[in-house]
Formats: sequence, structure tokens, C-alpha cells
Amino acid sequence: MKNFSQFTAIVISVFYFSSTAMGQKPDTIPIKGTWVTNVASQVLHSRAATKKAVEQAKQAGLNTLFVVVWNGGYTLYPSQVQRQHIGVLQHPDFLGRDPLKEIIEEGHRAGLKVHAWFEFGFSYAYKDTSSLWLKKYPEWCGRNSRGELLQKNGFYWWNALHPGPQSFLQSLVLEVVKNYAVDGIQGDDRLPAMPAEGGFDSYTRSLFVKENPTKKFPDQPKDSLFIQWKANHLSAFGKRLYAAVKSARKDCIVSWAPSIFPWSKEEYLQDWPAWLKGGYADWIIPQLYRYNLPAYEKILKQLRTQIPDTLMDKVFPGLLTSLGDGYQADVDLMKSMIRLNRENGFKGEVFFYFETLNRVAFNLYQ
Repeated sequence: MKNFSQFTAIVISVFYFSSTAMGQKPDTIPIKGTWVTNVASQVLHSRAATKKAVEQAKQAGLNTLFVVVWNGGYTLYPSQVQRQHIGVLQHPDFLGRDPLKEIIEEGHRAGLKVHAWFEFGFSYAYKDTSSLWLKKYPEWCGRNSRGELLQKNGFYWWNALHPGPQSFLQSLVLEVVKNYAVDGIQGDDRLPAMPAEGGFDSYTRSLFVKENPTKKFPDQPKDSLFIQWKANHLSAFGKRLYAAVKSARKDCIVSWAPSIFPWSKEEYLQDWPAWLKGGYADWIIPQLYRYNLPAYEKILKQLRTQIPDTLMDKVFPGLLTSLGDGYQADVDLMKSMIRLNRENGFKGEVFFYFETLNRVAFNLYQ
């Protein structure tokens, strides 16, 4: 997601209709969804709140939920994979409960699809230099050109090219896919991703020299060759993760919600058009976060030029409708963005974030 603070973090939930009922392949069904998070929202903090949120989403015309499962260096569900790595079973706010299991049960009972959203991706902490991850796995940490810990907008990052965090995140994703009846999994602007300022740790230096023996290691983090090389490695990881999920459960949707392109590649090494064209993205949900209609229309039209006609049914714009700081888009703006999506050939969208439904009670599609 966009790099807002913990208190303004975006909540994503996305819903889609049953492929059996609709007679369509899962990856061609238009989604109308929202992100659900544990920050600036109470949806996941009790079963009663979860049940109410599911009812609200259905009444609003939504069909899919993207539910946070990995935030601030902790899983919200009880994770044996996490416990094996740092000795902690789950996020302390959720001990004794399994909010993922609860929202899957409530969502499916209401006919909604539920996707596990690995929000933090390769970021292991937010404004916290005492993280258990940093203490136990210092070799995983990303480094900038000054040799400092890789940090951007308060988020501390692993080296996303390192096999350690790659293996951990893949194990985490597969743990969810194998043990929960999720309809899909999602990475966003942190999975697969890393700030372009990274890549100056010893592991990445050695890897670059090994793969480019005739080239000097770049002095600048945003050297064009270096950017593309790092992006290619992240794309390769995304492809491996996609294949691993499909091997575990062929029907599990794999979606990515990156930033807009080419900013996504220039700043976070996300070359998502390559993911789409390469066949390792069931859905792409680009974050078209804009506060007014002219700005939204401009970025939407730009997005349309980046997508081949044959792949349009895999792309659904992400809309900014509310924030934890109190921002709320008005009804006219939201309906106008939906209208523009249809006029430009996009059949669905995902709203950022769920609290919109607590602030504006209406059916988005009537």
C-alpha cells in the first residue's frame, strides 16, 4: 500500500462471486472489493465486529475481502512458521483468537470471497529499530548506499533479494494457503518489492558481481541497469511464489496490488507489467490513489495504455476512498470513479479501505 503511517494505514478487502455460480473462470470474474486491516479499524478485533463488517460489505454491493494477515512483523493468525523463526506465535493483539479463520467463516457464510493480504511483505518493522527480526536475522536486513539499515517513510526493509526473507515469506504464504480456506492471497506495494535505494548489502554486492563480471558495481542506487537488475530478481521471486501457490492449490487466486507504473519500478522495483504479461498474476490491482476526479481520470487513462486488450479482465483499479486520519471521499466522487472505470473498460475495483462503509452507508453499485 501507499506508505502511510501505522495510524493511517490502508485497509483492503476484496469480494468476488462464485465461479461455479457465475459459470466463469475465477480469474475473469469482476471483483468489487475492499481492504480490511487491523489498523484504524475494529473489524478484526472481535468476532461480532467481523460479522457486522461482512454484512456491511454485502449490503454495499461488494463481493471480495482482502484481509490483512501480516503487519508490523507479526502474523494476525497463529503461525507456526513465525514461531519457528522468532519464537512468537502471532500478533499480541490477537492472542487466543484466529481472526483469519473467523472472517473466512463469516465471509463464506455470506457468499463473499476472502483473500489473505500480506500487507507488510518484505518490510519487517515500522519505526522500530528494536525488532526481533533485526536482532535475530541481521544478515537479512537491506542496506542503502551509506551502509545504513534500509528504511523508507518509517518502514524498515529486508533485502528482498536475499534467500532468507524470500524463503520465510513463501513459507508464510503457503502456511495460509494449505491451512485456511482462503480464496486467494495478495501481495501489495511491499510484496514483491524493495525500496530502490537498497541493494548495497554484502549479499547483493556479491550476487551482482557474480552475474555481471564485466561491469562495475553501481555507485548510485537508481542507476538504470541496477534498477532493472534488482527488479528482475524480484519478478523472478514473484514468479516462484506464484508457482508454489498454484502447486499447493491450483484454484487459489494470486493477486498483486502494486503502485502505479513506472513509479512502482523506479521507487520499489515493481515491474508489474512484466508479471501480468509473464502469466504470474491472476489479478493486478494498481493503487490509483487520487483525491479528485481529474487526477484520477488522468492516471486511469495512463493505466489503460499499459494493459493489452487481452489482459484487461485481470486488472482492477484500486481506489482511495478513506484513510485512518479521517479522510473520506464523498459519494459523488466514488460513483464517478466507478463510472470512469467502466467507460475505460475496467469491470471492477477495490476500495481503500473498509472504514468507508462505516462513514458512508449506501450501495456503491445502485
